[in-house]
Amino acid sequence: MWPEDELLFRNFQQLKGCKFDDEKVATITSREQQKTESSVEKCFDRFEQMQFLNPRLTQLNRIEHQHYLDVMLRRLPSNYECLDSSRAWCIYWILQAAQLLSFTFDEETLDHVIQFLIKCRAPTGGFGGGPGQYAHLAPTYAAVNSLCIIGSQSAYRAIDRESLTQFLFSVREADGSFRLHVDGETDVRGAYCAISCAKLLNLPQLVLKELFAGTGDWIASCQTYEGGFGGAPDLEAHGGYTFCGIAGLALLNEAQKCNKNALLRWTLRRQMSYEGGFQGRTNKLVDGCYSFWVGATIPITQATMPGMEHTLFDVEALQEYILLCCQKQNGGLIDKPGKPQDLYHTCYTLSGVSIAQHSESAMSPQILGDLINELLPTHPLFNIPPKSVAAALSHFSNTTEPDSDGNDSTWKMDDVGDR
Repeated sequence: MWPEDELLFRNFQQLKGCKFDDEKVATITSREQQKTESSVEKCFDRFEQMQFLNPRLTQLNRIEHQHYLDVMLRRLPSNYECLDSSRAWCIYWILQAAQLLSFTFDEETLDHVIQFLIKCRAPTGGFGGGPGQYAHLAPTYAAVNSLCIIGSQSAYRAIDRESLTQFLFSVREADGSFRLHVDGETDVRGAYCAISCAKLLNLPQLVLKELFAGTGDWIASCQTYEGGFGGAPDLEAHGGYTFCGIAGLALLNEAQKCNKNALLRWTLRRQMSYEGGFQGRTNKLVDGCYSFWVGATIPITQATMPGMEHTLFDVEALQEYILLCCQKQNGGLIDKPGKPQDLYHTCYTLSGVSIAQHSESAMSPQILGDLINELLPTHPLFNIPPKSVAAALSHFSNTTEPDSDGNDSTWKMDDVGDR
C-alpha cells in the first residue's frame, strides 16, 4: 500500500477525456497536437500493460544515461558537426546532466575539459563556442557554468574575470539590454546570460550597478499581454525567454517590475492536461526541454510572491511524462516520443525532473516511481548545483586571485577599461 504522501501515476483511462478536442474543425496545429497525443498515449498504454511485469518501467534509466553522457563527453558523433559553435554548450549539458544523476568524471577527464574551455576564451574576453571563435554571451554562460560545476582551483583560474567583465560591457547597450556578441542581435537571453555570469563571478557591487543600469526595466518591457516574456519587446511570449526574463529580474532583485500574477497564470497554463509535460508557447506541442524552462519559472515566480509555499504545477504529471515518454532505453532523453536523444534535451528534461522533485523542499523531495529516481537538486536561477553556486560565490568573494598563468590579478574599477 502506498503511503499517503507517495506520488502515484495518474489514471490513464480517465485522462483520455483530457485529450485535445478540435471541435470538428481540423487544422495543421490540431492534427499535430492529436498526432503527439497519440504517440504519448502509446507510452501510457504500454506502461499500463507492462508495469506489473517490468518494474524498471517506473525507474529512471540512470546507468544508461550515465553511459550516454560519458561516451558523448569523450567523442561526439559526426551528426554534432552542426554544433561546432556550441561545443561549450555540449560540455555544460553533459556536466549538468551528469551531476544531477550523481555521476562524476575522473580528474584527468575534467582537466581536459578545463584545458579545452581555456582554448575557447576569446582575446576580447568571454568565451566562444569553440577554439578560435568570437566571444558570445551564450557560450560564455555555458563555459562559466561548466567551470563552476567542476569547481576546482584550476577551473576557477580558467575564468579571466577582468577580461570577461570588459566583454560584458562591450555588448551592453545604453538602454540596459545586451547583444549576444559585438554587433549581434539583442534579446533577453543576452541579458540573462550576462546577469548570471556577473552574479556567479561575484563582481563588485559598483560594477554590477553600472553594468546593469536599466537592465531590469528593459527585461520588464519584454513581458507580453499574455503574461510570459518574448525575446525582445513586442515579440511572442516563449518559455525559454520567459525563464530568462524572470530569472534575470530575480537575480537583480527587481522581480517587482513585471506583472507576476500574469506571469504565473501564463506559465501554469503551459502544462499539458493529457501529456503532463510543458509546451513552450500557446498552441504549441509538448517538449521535454520546457520541463526546466517553464518548470523552473514557476517556483522562481512563486518565491517572489508572499504566501506561495506550495508548488502550483503538477509535479507528478511532469515526472510521469519524462519517465514514460522521454527516455531512450540505450541512454539519453528526448523532446517527445519518436524523437532521437540529444544532449540538450537530456540536460533540460533531467533538470526539470529535479525542479519538480525539489521545488518545495530539498529535505523531502517529491519522487514519482522508484525511490532511485531521486535526482540531486539544481539551483533554479543558474541551473547548476546549489553547492556549486555557493562555492563560486565564496571563491570569487576574494578579489585577489591568480589567473590561469599563475599571476596575481587584483580587481580594480579601472580594469573594466573604456566604456
